[in-house]
Amino acid sequence: MSIENKLNHKLTLSKKEMQQYGYKIIDHIVDHFETQTTKKPVALASREEMDSLLTENIPDHPSPANEILDFVMKEIIPNSNIVSHPKSYSFVPGPSNYISVMADTIATGFNIFSGGWAASPAAAELEIVTMNWLLDIFGFPTKEGGGIFTSGGSMANLTALVTARRIKCGDDFSKATIYLSDQAHSSNIKAIKVIGFKKEQIRIIPTDIEFKISLNKLKNIIARDRLEGLQPFCIIASAGTTNTGTVDPLNEIADICEYENMWLHIDGAYGGAAILADKGQQLLKGIERADSLTVDPHKWFFQPYEIGCLLVKNHNWLRNTFSEKPEYLRDIEGNESEINFYDHGIQLTRRFRALKFYMSIKTFGLASFKKAITYNIDLAEQTEAFLRKSVLWEITSPATLAIINFRYNPIHQNLPEEELDHINQYISKKIIDSKEALLVTTVLQGQIVLRMCLINPRTTIDDIKNTLEKCELYGEEKTLEINHKTN
Repeated sequence: MSIENKLNHKLTLSKKEMQQYGYKIIDHIVDHFETQTTKKPVALASREEMDSLLTENIPDHPSPANEILDFVMKEIIPNSNIVSHPKSYSFVPGPSNYISVMADTIATGFNIFSGGWAASPAAAELEIVTMNWLLDIFGFPTKEGGGIFTSGGSMANLTALVTARRIKCGDDFSKATIYLSDQAHSSNIKAIKVIGFKKEQIRIIPTDIEFKISLNKLKNIIARDRLEGLQPFCIIASAGTTNTGTVDPLNEIADICEYENMWLHIDGAYGGAAILADKGQQLLKGIERADSLTVDPHKWFFQPYEIGCLLVKNHNWLRNTFSEKPEYLRDIEGNESEINFYDHGIQLTRRFRALKFYMSIKTFGLASFKKAITYNIDLAEQTEAFLRKSVLWEITSPATLAIINFRYNPIHQNLPEEELDHINQYISKKIIDSKEALLVTTVLQGQIVLRMCLINPRTTIDDIKNTLEKCELYGEEKTLEINHKTN
């Protein structure tokens, strides 16, 4: 099949051309879902290599569509990491699911504008429906509560903090102070800076030995700021840190916020979805007491990029913060029950993100998501048990919400800390260079450690054991090199 190579100012194809082109793309996607476990998850390329492959002047004349598609499938897709691969252990993997992929295709294909009710009543209503599902899951009031789908957790955190600043500080936030732990996600710091806070208004609270925010230090710093005439207005708590999966003491922090009349924002972008599992529910007690909560469905709700979510206790907080009334929108305001989501967040033009969440939950059922998340949590605990039985490994942060941190440290070797750091960094580099698995390091309590994030329901304990066997070979290789140099 060939799509004619001709100038086409209407930017259209014939029905047959569209069908054949679309079927070809769907075939590629289905093949990816079926064969991704047989591929290597890591793509390595330098800027020079990519420049050489892709740099060109903007084309003025048309090219055959199938040639371009073939080039994309041959050169661009293989030069991207497979974040849904069972051996993609690092950062936060994106397992995705096929139903949501097709839902995104529908939303994009029909080019649905999901900003205001008048443009798409069904899209707005579906966002209300799915938002109510999430409000119910997290124990937020469905009548007064509300929220908005965003591009991801970063934008959800930004939206939350703009709202908190408006509700608690009004127009003058020159004396306002905000509090978060040294393990809080970097998107929170970025958001704080974006909305105009100075460095001296940000309080980074040290964490304890379990990487939870120190409540005593938090209380002391708030009290000191009060005495100095400042306005403590918001605490950001973590419901599953990216580094360790640790959950801050949410109920205790909520008590502080109530006593101090402060806003409680909980960043549950990573760990919030774990509330669907029994073990996660225990760890996340108190999450329902937040004024605002970030959840990230493109993480542990298995959605493709992009979809984040912000939930709030009172939907009017969002409208009172973000609503603007330009003349060109005067005819589409509707009544108060017809929510215009451009009044609840930063974006005016919004894609129809709710559709993929709706279609995947309806297709698989919430019970399937609960089962998958429970499997992930158990898998991390199995990995911890396996590592503890080895003389080669030590646990630096135990399995928590499917994240585990560990390092190569053979018994009886008595290697200096500096050498252990070199060995574990070497293991990560060799694994990535092999492209067999994505396994990077982080730093905990001054030590370089390996970190696994196991939220992919297609990852097996055999995948993990296979990866650890290779890690042990690289660790032994580097240890012998160090001992040879020492002797």
